[in-house]
Amino acid sequence: MKPKVWLDLKLVPEALTVLTAATEVIMPGMLDNLPGAAAVIIGVENKADGAFMDQAGPSLKVIARHGIGVDNVDIPTATARGILVVNTPDGPTESTAEHTVALLLALAKRIVAGDKSLRGADIPRPHLMGTEVRGRILGVIGVGRIGRRVAEICALGLKMRVLAYNPDFADWSLLTAMGVEPVDHLDMLLAQADFVTLHASLTPQTYHLIGERELRLMKPTAYLINASRGPLIDEAALAHVLAEGHLAGAALDVFDPEPPLPTNPLLQMTHVVATPHISSYTDLGYLAMGQGAVEQVLQVLRGERPKNLLNPEAWPGRVEATG
Repeated sequence: MKPKVWLDLKLVPEALTVLTAATEVIMPGMLDNLPGAAAVIIGVENKADGAFMDQAGPSLKVIARHGIGVDNVDIPTATARGILVVNTPDGPTESTAEHTVALLLALAKRIVAGDKSLRGADIPRPHLMGTEVRGRILGVIGVGRIGRRVAEICALGLKMRVLAYNPDFADWSLLTAMGVEPVDHLDMLLAQADFVTLHASLTPQTYHLIGERELRLMKPTAYLINASRGPLIDEAALAHVLAEGHLAGAALDVFDPEPPLPTNPLLQMTHVVATPHISSYTDLGYLAMGQGAVEQVLQVLRGERPKNLLNPEAWPGRVEATG
């Protein structure tokens, strides 16, 4: 009998074909058909907490995140149950980095406002004046895979001066070689940057990392970009500061909650660029995430250690007990 793999999202055909050949795929992933699953591949819609894991039952060996962020997976609870947790950090890197730079340029060049103006919106001509980014200061908060790639594109391609803040990062050599300047304090970065882009993971420590105090440290001419996780920003504070005219604008691919409510004031502002959490949703990005998730699920089901194991202390977990 083939092991069951539960999905709550649609895999690309290349990944689904491989998975279907080796397992019984349970799709669409409704919670009532979760029991008996040996593995689950999840997006961002479901929260893999203790109740979710217990509903799957003792057969569940691995939870695979189709993407980087695992804030919707209770990793300590999974570890306590011997369930392995993996993600696909390489898959969305390029797509998310490119989207971040696209948001930066859309803000700087007033792309959305210009489009609306041509389509009949009453936007005064002075509000369409753009910002030239060459030589401007970009502040990168978080220098994981995506943050490093954004820094590279902007430093070497757009010729921006790039500051970076990441208190836990150890080896700055590759970044400093391309001209990126590490800073010791977040406040220093915020006060100097013309553009600030967020690439930190969402943890209890980074929840509302950017609140009203931090926003008011930024220049009135500065822009804020978030393609990481919505709760990194206090949205109410951002809307308040933008309405006052303290910041030049913001670009958001993520919100809190998601999708954002139609009444969210940020959606009504012409100096806010908004996209519906699609930064990693590209042809090659989605392909890489699907293939990476399937590859690791099959590794676990064969009794092999997956390459992006987020709770190594749980290894081999239920693999050894039931394999």
